[in-house]
Amino acid sequence: MKLTCDEATALCDKNQYNEATLWEKLKLNIHLFLCKKCGLYSKQNHIVTKCVKIHKDSKLIKKDSLSDVEKEHIKEELEIKMNH
Repeated sequence: MKLTCDEATALCDKNQYNEATLWEKLKLNIHLFLCKKCGLYSKQNHIVTKCVKIHKDSKLIKKDSLSDVEKEHIKEELEIKMNH
């Protein structure tokens, strides 16, 4: 039943896209409770995904890569969210 950190990060990604089973979610939550590094990964992963979704939804991303201004905006958003 014990997950390695590599397995936990894979499940974290899977869970984020609602692809994890109930059993996988339970194992992941136990691991995240016990492992602070994976908990931080989960939090950062959620923030990055949310930032990218916001930019896509606002039509800021119209090409294959982000402009320097867009990259800086995402960086600032991440720093703000990680400090709270």
